[in-house]
Amino acid sequence: MNVQETTIHLAPQFFPSSDKLLVECGELSAALFTFERGVHAVRLKNAVGELVMLPFQGQQIWSATLGGRNLTMKSMFEQPNPTREYLQTYGAFYVHCGATAMGVPGAGDTHPLHGELPNAPYQKAWIVLGQDAKGAYIGLGGQYEHTVAFSTHYVAEPLVRLYAGSTLFDLSMTIRNLKRTPMELMYLGHANFRPVDNGRLVYSAHCTPEHVRVRKSIPSHVRPGPGYREFLEELGQHPERHHLLRPDLVFDPELVFNIDYLADEEGLAHTMQVHPDGTADYLCHSPAVLNVGVRWICRTPDQDALGMVLPATAEPEGYTAEKAKGNLKIIPPQGVWQFTLTMGTLNAQEAQKVEAKIQKILS
Repeated sequence: MNVQETTIHLAPQFFPSSDKLLVECGELSAALFTFERGVHAVRLKNAVGELVMLPFQGQQIWSATLGGRNLTMKSMFEQPNPTREYLQTYGAFYVHCGATAMGVPGAGDTHPLHGELPNAPYQKAWIVLGQDAKGAYIGLGGQYEHTVAFSTHYVAEPLVRLYAGSTLFDLSMTIRNLKRTPMELMYLGHANFRPVDNGRLVYSAHCTPEHVRVRKSIPSHVRPGPGYREFLEELGQHPERHHLLRPDLVFDPELVFNIDYLADEEGLAHTMQVHPDGTADYLCHSPAVLNVGVRWICRTPDQDALGMVLPATAEPEGYTAEKAKGNLKIIPPQGVWQFTLTMGTLNAQEAQKVEAKIQKILS
């Protein structure tokens, strides 16, 4: 099916202080507004939810509300701050990380935490309306051109599509190497769901210490409390003990796993947080493109987040460490790298079907 699409180009002067409807097509709509601290935002809506996105600051999905619930992590930030500093505006539902480096800078690294993409100043942004094989959609896309003399020149073009009547949406990223020499690439999709007490993690990977590896190194910005190191040692031998998100588990300040995902016959890996009522939060990705599944869990009085899978090209240990492991991707001269994710919520019947699919993959 050919995609028929209408594009509406955005400019910062279009954004008022409160919601102003820009376009409407049936149940799909886009409204523009500006947060009190000056960050521009787009509210994409369908009949069952909405996404609030930051068109000129990282093209982040600041919040996601679908299927009657807020999917977004609890954070210390009620609204985004106009900054490029990663930890000074932290709380979005989805953040692009990379692309010349990502992860926690290690010894010898000069890149910022998770690279230049999280709060990158996008030069272009646009609303799209169209229809494809999944149905009618409304979306937000944009373009960020990153140029460093003698080093890097690329364009990042993300796109989010919210479909009519659906609690699932698609997110894609295309990175074009504009140089005539190869480009090193690191990418991580930081999807921050809100965990629920006694939620159950179900995913298409064999849960063994070899395939679900807990990170035992502790980054400099993390201050572990009592019992934390002991819990890391326990999970190193028995990673399945984090599958049920019991309130008493020590996810303070954070836990990180690197997971080897398996795919179904369509090349897709699946991850769910199944709620006690049988509904689920869901994300699927292609491990052929994003070959490392990072899991990040943080449950503290101030922050409550479940990165049940952060699809990535490498583990999040910084440029130098990942290059030494051979984990950097290479985009050829004037080449292109891209991916698509699907995420959102499932009802109980849909969640049962996905769980059966996961069991089939693992059998």
